[in-house]
Amino acid sequence: MTATPSSGRALLPTADAAETRRALHRLLRPQRALVMLAVPLLVAESLTGLIGPAVLGHIVDLVIDGATASAITGPVLLLAFAALVEGIVGAAGMVVVAQSAGRALADLREQVMERALTVPLGDLERAGTGDLLARVEGDVEVVSDVADDSLGDFIADALDIALTFGGLAFLDWRLALAGLAALPIQYFGLRWYVRRAGPMYRAAAVADGERAQALLGVIDGASTIRAFRLADRHFATIAARSAAACWQRIWAVRAQSGFIVTQNAGELLGMSAVLGAGFLLVRDGTISVGEASAAALYFHRLFGPIGGVLGVVGDIQQAAASLARLVGVANLPAPAHSAPALSESGGGPPNRNPRPPRGPAAPLAVELRGVGFEYVPGHPVLDGIDLTIRAGERVAIVGPSGAGKSTLAKLLAGVHAPTRGEIRIGAHDIGDFDSPVAAGLVALVTQEVHTFAGRLDDDLRLARPGAAKKHLWRALDLVGAKRWVKNLDAGLETIVGEGGQRLTPTRAQQLALARLALADPPVAVLDEATAEAGTAGARVLEDALDAVAEGRTTIVVAHRLTQAMAADRIVVLDHGRMVETGPHDQLVAAGGRYAALWAAWSTARLVLTGETPQ
Repeated sequence: MTATPSSGRALLPTADAAETRRALHRLLRPQRALVMLAVPLLVAESLTGLIGPAVLGHIVDLVIDGATASAITGPVLLLAFAALVEGIVGAAGMVVVAQSAGRALADLREQVMERALTVPLGDLERAGTGDLLARVEGDVEVVSDVADDSLGDFIADALDIALTFGGLAFLDWRLALAGLAALPIQYFGLRWYVRRAGPMYRAAAVADGERAQALLGVIDGASTIRAFRLADRHFATIAARSAAACWQRIWAVRAQSGFIVTQNAGELLGMSAVLGAGFLLVRDGTISVGEASAAALYFHRLFGPIGGVLGVVGDIQQAAASLARLVGVANLPAPAHSAPALSESGGGPPNRNPRPPRGPAAPLAVELRGVGFEYVPGHPVLDGIDLTIRAGERVAIVGPSGAGKSTLAKLLAGVHAPTRGEIRIGAHDIGDFDSPVAAGLVALVTQEVHTFAGRLDDDLRLARPGAAKKHLWRALDLVGAKRWVKNLDAGLETIVGEGGQRLTPTRAQQLALARLALADPPVAVLDEATAEAGTAGARVLEDALDAVAEGRTTIVVAHRLTQAMAADRIVVLDHGRMVETGPHDQLVAAGGRYAALWAAWSTARLVLTGETPQ
């Protein structure tokens, strides 16, 4: 089952109740030994807890009968011993429950993180990274808190309730029947709350994910938002989603408050019934005053466990909703190929036999046959794309905004699957792989690069684990980054990214291109990879791009038409269709769409820089 938020995003799947129960059973199966140890310990705790009210009732009868102080000493010592045993056994049971729950949760965390790292990029793009982050952070924390703090108490309290009613029945079945007077109010109150709490907490979790996505969108696009003065609009969106998330929590808390009121009313009715039944049975001589006192203490003893069980029902409902969201991610189909995908910032699949960065021996051809794609059914973004790119050829994709350039790049990298038609890389249909990126056929580098927190050499080795330093330096030299990396305080061992050396957009993109060189794929897709750099930075990156493109099939989504001019061939897209293809000079001479784009870009460049394009 997939939640549908108010924003219309297709969030990552959420498991239904049956799937969640099956997943929970699978997680607890390896912990059978601990579970089998925990149950008798918690039962022993509950049974020793029953000794106290019975002994106190016996002491009441002794006092009424005029017993001496020495006669009371033995019961008092028994009472102290029972309390000591109850504490020791109960603590041991809680430790075992916490261990079994903690191990199961650790397994779930590993499964969720494993699947989170292999979520198809198209699914992640549609859902938004905020939804995934809300799960791997917020939902894991909710489940962890309940497993650590509430689960053991919940189980122990449930056992206390069941065995305490057994103690009442042992005294007299009518006392147990009187205690059950609280049951209808508490049952229907619980049923009312459980039916509402689950959907409320699930809706609250979805709202939290939408709020996280809105915040991430503003952070990622801060410069664009400031440039176009869109801050008020985005802040209003964040405020609206934050308010929605807050109100979902408020409604859940209101429901919980109403539920607590009904439970207190049930306790009042139950205690009144037990006291009334005890009075009648004592008057009839059926039980003693001490037994009636023990019955009242037994029922009063239920207040804590019942309150504990009912008090954590809300937490358990919230944890169940979070668990369903985590199981939804953990149950995503595992990729058939274990090699991790290249990231959009130029990472690469692991290679146990690292090679020096060089052009692949056999660059592959790329063929698109009748390719079409729709984000929304009935609204094609690409339509009827027939294109053959020769092995080793460099092709530039150009066109106006919204023409489908980036979508085509994502199709080639396997971020999305084509709605129609087929894409072949060499002899392989990309449908043969979970991702051509994961299979090592394609590297995708976009303008949105990421520098991973940690040492710079570790960042580079994401593309080729185990690569020797000489290979790292060779890749850096290839993209023109060797000099500035050598000038860093610790060279390759410099800490970069969050909490370390901050890199300019140009330098971050150079690292992405160096990772591409280390990954050494047959096909490279570069989606506006120089767009974030200024004029001087663009020249550096275009030189780096030329170097890494050498010897491999390269598709460049060209933000700057100088990149198109340097390509072997240019493909012009407009409204999702190919309208022109050919070398730069031929297309300019033809006077068509590309010639118009070139003229507009040349004029703009002349105005901005005073330079005349070649």
